[in-house]
Amino acid sequence: MRRMRRDDFSRRLMREHVLTTNDLIYPVFVIDGKARTEAVSSMPGVLRYTIDRLLKHAESCVALGLPAVALFPAIDRKLKTPDGREATNRRGLIPRAVAALKKRFPELGIITDAALDPYTTHGHDGLLDQNGHVMNDATVAVLQKQALVCAEAGVDIVAPSDMMDGRVGAIRAALDEARFLHTRILAYSAKYASGFYGPFRDAVGSAKQLGRGNKSTYQIDAANSDEALWEVALDLQEGADMVMVKPGLPYLDILRRVKDTFKAPTYVYQVSGEYAMLKAAARNGWLDEDLCVMEALIAFKRAGADGILTYFALDAARRLNEGRAG
Repeated sequence: MRRMRRDDFSRRLMREHVLTTNDLIYPVFVIDGKARTEAVSSMPGVLRYTIDRLLKHAESCVALGLPAVALFPAIDRKLKTPDGREATNRRGLIPRAVAALKKRFPELGIITDAALDPYTTHGHDGLLDQNGHVMNDATVAVLQKQALVCAEAGVDIVAPSDMMDGRVGAIRAALDEARFLHTRILAYSAKYASGFYGPFRDAVGSAKQLGRGNKSTYQIDAANSDEALWEVALDLQEGADMVMVKPGLPYLDILRRVKDTFKAPTYVYQVSGEYAMLKAAARNGWLDEDLCVMEALIAFKRAGADGILTYFALDAARRLNEGRAG
């Protein structure tokens, strides 16, 4: 076996999986205002961008050959309400960011979430009843409006990340009725109730609102595998064009099962906690960041991912373009 491992050329000849810039989707946090950025303390190297700074940052994405970016809002707390109504504001932060990006970079794919957690005072992905339980159907109705607002702004892909039952079908129906026939749906189908989301919640400003609460009543239990396949099947039946597994490395088995079972376009999110762990270990000198990041990303490809949402997208793309993937 070692004969084929001896030289770089023979290792390349027998390499089973290849990572390219086409596999990378870059998640970006957006804030209101002008000419400023904010650091996300729990995600070293990650910034929030005002729209003008986002446009400049997007130049790097296009130059490096990234196919798409995913936008996430960090709105002013004064705009947060129990019903998350700001999510449906046509002049809201995300619709304005989408419109600006599509005008400047029409070739860059733009993805936006359909979820209410960045907009609610309680930090949940949906509307709450008087007992604090997330209401499914009432939430879905708001998500339809949110998806339409983003589609009107020019978004290419709507990504329902809320985990309400029936939301994919409802959003597809709303988009079709409004003649947004080409707006794609990337469903967060296998989204687990995970502890790895903490830094993201800091980044969008929902951590304090959620407090000690959790999302176990609507996200998948970490102990379950078959349930994820059930969720994916339902979302595909309802009209999802793509499906997502989230988080990433702790759920490679789910990713493999989803791809093997459905053969559909399948994506994975290397979430904020995974990013923060690698960054922290590298900063302490415990890991080689470049080596371990690329190893993690190829693991997603090996497990069946067609694309990867990762905060390392720009760094990985630079490394790939320089021919330093190994």
